[in-house]
Amino acid sequence: MTAPAAPSPRSGTGLPGSPDLLRSVFRRHAAGVAVITAESGGRPVGFTATSLNSVSADPPLLSFAIGTGSSSWPAVRDCDHIGVHILGEHQRDLAGLFARNGADRFGPATDWAPGPYGVPVLDGVLAWLVCRVVARVPAGAHRVIIAEVAAGEPVGDPVGDPAGEGRPLLYHRGRFNALRD
Repeated sequence: MTAPAAPSPRSGTGLPGSPDLLRSVFRRHAAGVAVITAESGGRPVGFTATSLNSVSADPPLLSFAIGTGSSSWPAVRDCDHIGVHILGEHQRDLAGLFARNGADRFGPATDWAPGPYGVPVLDGVLAWLVCRVVARVPAGAHRVIIAEVAAGEPVGDPVGDPAGEGRPLLYHRGRFNALRD
């Protein structure tokens, strides 16, 4: 007697669509880690994002998602420009700080300065961009922000950096990770 064949992934026998299914699948998807910043009423605001995507090279557009319940949402909702900071694997603590609710994200542990358009720019990141927000698209309890690059700088030399400061920080299975060769 032969064992029954395993169901085909396309046979329609998969799990029904649900938030838990989406979370389970995306925990297996490694994502780069960025910090998004904005200025709100003269104060810097920011959060950790793993939803950053390049949308178009011409015009230069990117996107990221933010929950409307996030403490940073009012600033992102109302601002004209945002900062995007690509984190290196040496910046796990910074990613964790900007991911925590109620944390003093721009306290003494964070080196930053006002950048173009008054947007807070973090020091020591792999690269940063300042972008003009062009759309805020509703998506469930989130908004997908589409922004056009206005200024920026790749920082340092990411090739052959033995200290790992040129290597990206990744988010996978619910925690921050380093890239392995």
